[in-house]
Amino acid sequence: MKQPTLEVRFFKTDSGNEPVREWLRGLPATDKKTIGEDVKTVQFGWPLGMPLVAHLDGDVWEVRIRLNTRIARILFALEDNIMVLLHGFIKKQQKTPKPELDLAKERLKQLRRRT
Repeated sequence: MKQPTLEVRFFKTDSGNEPVREWLRGLPATDKKTIGEDVKTVQFGWPLGMPLVAHLDGDVWEVRIRLNTRIARILFALEDNIMVLLHGFIKKQQKTPKPELDLAKERLKQLRRRT
């Protein structure tokens, strides 16, 4: 069986919460399945580009997920061979909103301060 190119981990806050995992828990099962499959595609197929993966800014990338009636994004960064899931949200406009990107960048800073 093919080994994944990347290991996937959830970003953990200082208090031990995993925001992306918590966000996923609130989604319908079909959405979770689609998101999981797309993350797995990145995990096994990295490096990938459009239409599934886009570079946003600095070290932040996004997995572009098409759900039945809407669009989701998972923002991630790479630390060596680890894909750290920083932030997930349902997209409501064309461009990734700056507050969503800023949140991912802030979490990446927190992550790097700890390592």
